[in-house]
Amino acid sequence: MQHIDHDQVEPEIRVERDYLGACQAELVRLREVAVAALATGVGEGDVFDKVQNFAARQFHKREIKELSGLDDVPLFFGRLDFPLGDVYDEIRDVGAPSAAPDSDRVYIGRRGVSDEAGELMVIDWRAPLSRAFYEASQQDPMKVRVRRRFGFDHNGELSAFEDESLDRRFAQAGGSDLLAAEIERPRKGPMRDIVATIQPEQMSLVRSPVERTLCVQGAPGTGKTAVGLHRLAYLLFTERERLQREGGVAVIGPNRAFLAYVRNVLPALGEVEVLQTTIDELTNSGITVTRAEEPRTERIKGDARMAEVVRRQLWSRIRPFDETVHVKHLQRTWHLYPEEVADELDEVRDRGTDYSSGIELLAQRLALLVLRQMERAGHPGSTATLRQLRRNTAIVRAVQQMWPETDSARIVFDLLTDSDYLARAADGILSTDEQHAILCTPRPRSLKAMSWTSADLALIDEASAMIERPAKLGHIVVDEAQDLSPMQIRAIGRRVAGSCTVLGDLAQATSLSAVEDWTAVLTHLGRPDGQIEELTRGYRVPAQVIDYAARLLPHIAPELRGPASYRQSADALQTSRTAPDEMTETVVAACTTALADEGSVGLIAADRDIPELHKVLSGSGLRHVILGTDETSSDSARLSLVPVTLAKGLEFDTVLVIEPTRIVDAEQRGLRRLYVALTRAVSNLRIIHADALPGPLAQEPAMSA
Repeated sequence: MQHIDHDQVEPEIRVERDYLGACQAELVRLREVAVAALATGVGEGDVFDKVQNFAARQFHKREIKELSGLDDVPLFFGRLDFPLGDVYDEIRDVGAPSAAPDSDRVYIGRRGVSDEAGELMVIDWRAPLSRAFYEASQQDPMKVRVRRRFGFDHNGELSAFEDESLDRRFAQAGGSDLLAAEIERPRKGPMRDIVATIQPEQMSLVRSPVERTLCVQGAPGTGKTAVGLHRLAYLLFTERERLQREGGVAVIGPNRAFLAYVRNVLPALGEVEVLQTTIDELTNSGITVTRAEEPRTERIKGDARMAEVVRRQLWSRIRPFDETVHVKHLQRTWHLYPEEVADELDEVRDRGTDYSSGIELLAQRLALLVLRQMERAGHPGSTATLRQLRRNTAIVRAVQQMWPETDSARIVFDLLTDSDYLARAADGILSTDEQHAILCTPRPRSLKAMSWTSADLALIDEASAMIERPAKLGHIVVDEAQDLSPMQIRAIGRRVAGSCTVLGDLAQATSLSAVEDWTAVLTHLGRPDGQIEELTRGYRVPAQVIDYAARLLPHIAPELRGPASYRQSADALQTSRTAPDEMTETVVAACTTALADEGSVGLIAADRDIPELHKVLSGSGLRHVILGTDETSSDSARLSLVPVTLAKGLEFDTVLVIEPTRIVDAEQRGLRRLYVALTRAVSNLRIIHADALPGPLAQEPAMSA
């Protein structure tokens, strides 16, 4: 491959820089056109015009958002050269109205850019023609003659390029230096897109059809989060109208710290209308979580059996009406006798409708009974008459007594605080011991006095969905799904109108209520035919680090194997044992040394040790943020103090793990939590400890035969 160093600004680099500048100028022009169109305003027009004008305004607002925030980002990162003339039809297919027939090259970038004449200057990475940039090889060149990758300096200026010939006659050995440099480039702040470095096995998942629910098992550093986010961006490019009709799209992450970390990826790819939320926020109906659950209680509440317990509790509120209903209308009294009212009640209940709709349907059917009596007596009925009868005081009162209105929080409150209710609803489902474990004692004085947990939110959401079906979404990306309980997975599944992308690593499952098998996850999601894929090649974590962390796998997930790392770094791993009274000095010195290099630094420790470490860092004048206290905090300082329970899904160039044994001892699945902490490092991992290391780390791994 040909590599042009940034210190030698060759004429061809100047040409490429000029073209990049022209593309940036066209982007600015496109944005200015959209701003001007929005500022022009609209006239008074008729109703149709107003609807059109509103739609146009919304379009321009979205267009401005999509075209903003890209001024400092290189608009293209690659180029494809084709034999002269071969590319014309392909370019025309991706939307260029007047591509030149003799064009032999296309630029691949984060979004498409056209000039004033409508010709494409940059092709979106998601367009069909762009596949060749990621997938073309000497075995299958896909009509490509040369693939060019561009390199950029820290200021975003084009500084180098590499050309890869895909003609077998000119085969060249060695990998791409620019590709490796981009993968290893130090991080500053939140996660970046990987659009310039997506590998073929990742791209095949990114381009999975919209109908397919995809479950990706991926070890640390294999890019599963990036695959999920880029797949969502790809689906929005190819199936935007369909996904909007189905309710839009969402990303569900484990916590706000994680969402803050990934929040810039989709906007950088031009996608600004994506809901990013946590499972607790998704299932929250105005309830505040005020306490953590005991492990055994959390496991029982998260079990899928609780769905039937909740269902029984809700529908047990429906009861027969043993009196005759006397309906006064048109100066007569019409009578509905208990037997026929009971028949209507059974008919509605057997319909399988949601609870709230059942109330309306029962009132409608009772009103119809009266209307038929009136017609038999010679009083012609009408739609207006039926509406009046539905609002009749006697019918309303009878329906309220048979089918009382309720709310989901009340249903779960009664279930968890009343032993008689719980015993009836859980009979044959939960054992007596399990019922006792989830019963809240002493009983709170009222619903307002109830102290709720995260596990309770999923139960409340289950009841809420039985009362009234929730809004749907066209596609949902679920990250760190290995920690979701069956009840939480059900909450996601009932909101999916189309498909899902499920991402996770079973070795990192730390929740005791988590489902430990991806087949079970897909079943609870309501997508049992989903496709399970595994990413096994690591790109972000050095081999020395991932091999060290993999010593834990036989103890936490013996069925899984660690990834084969793309990267080697001789000095990526360091362990330092220090005396207890020297721990403060050692930590400060390690942070100072790490900050002397480029990139982000994460200091990860057991949650209970975070306050003391905060004092140590503050007392030493080291500027830092405590992750979880501010969702935007990762931008404000290079050094992050990370409670280990919030570390999942995050990455730092340098990671300092403090006292691994204290992390392990803090919870039942402490070894899994430690595995998460050890695999957050992109470049360097340093272990600092005064206590002895946990057994699996202290022992050298057994050599395979």
